[in-house]
Formats: sequence, C-alpha cells, structure tokens
Amino acid sequence: MRVPQFERYVKGVQMLGVLLLGMLLGAIIYNSMYHAQFEALVNLKSDLEVKLEQSETEIKGLTQFKNQHTVIKSVLPRIEEEAGQNTDRPKLDKVTEAELIKRIKADLSVFLGQSIYEIDTDAQLARRLLSNKIYTNVLEKDYSIDITTILVVENKLQVWVKVRLYARPPS
Repeated sequence: MRVPQFERYVKGVQMLGVLLLGMLLGAIIYNSMYHAQFEALVNLKSDLEVKLEQSETEIKGLTQFKNQHTVIKSVLPRIEEEAGQNTDRPKLDKVTEAELIKRIKADLSVFLGQSIYEIDTDAQLARRLLSNKIYTNVLEKDYSIDITTILVVENKLQVWVKVRLYARPPS
C-alpha cells in the first residue's frame, strides 16, 4: 500500500491553520468585549445601589425632619482622590468605594437630627473617634481612614476622608 504524498495537502493544512487562528482571535476579541461590558455593568449597578440608598435615606430623613429647618438631614461622606505619587493610598474601585462610604455613613449617622449651630464640638469628637479608624474585611482588605474636612451646607453634613490600606502588624 502506498502513502499519498503530503505536498498535495499543504495548501489545505495552511488554510485550516488560518481558519483555526481566526477562530481563536475572534474568541479572544469577543471575550474581551464581553468582559469590558460586564465590568461596566457591575460598576453601574454599584453606583445605582449607592444612589438608591442615598435617596431612601434622604427621603426618610426629610420626612423625619421636615418641620425642623436647622438640623442635619443627611450625611454625605466623600473619599478624596489620590494626588501625586503617594504609594500608601490605594486606587479604589467603585464597589470598594461604595462599601467604605456605606460604613462611614453608618458611623456618622449619629449627627442626623442635630442642630447645625452646635456641630463644632461634635465634629471635633467625630474627628478624634474616626482618625485612623480601621475598617476590616472590606472586600477582603482592610482600610484605615482619616477625616480631613467636615462641612455643613444646606442641612447636609459633608465629610471628606483619606483612605489608606491597613497592613496588620505581625503577631
């Protein structure tokens, strides 16, 4: 029995290789587009959850304090963006930032309903209590925060914080 010559099939094998390579490249491009869209969807979902929670708490606060015009009705924590080349300040994604804001807002909820004219002593107390406060297990990482600025505008307490990664000391 004779073995057929391989030279006959060189063009067919080359075309099959190009076809398989094209299929592989197409799958890679499709997967990267799918991943980018899914990541954008997750970020949008977390932003919408934060906005929904803010709206619900504002509605609850406004109905609770609707007849009182000189009290703090909502708390808006803000995380300062990193500036320069400070390596101990992490680049936070939207989900982690939303979870940190939620926890900070829960800690500062004691200010709701307090008079805006008597906030100065309580603000210093909050700054002392929350300086170098450690939030553990925020998406499997630990963060420490420092309050930099506290401002009351239009019955809203706005708080700016610096966030840093917390490295546990060796035990």
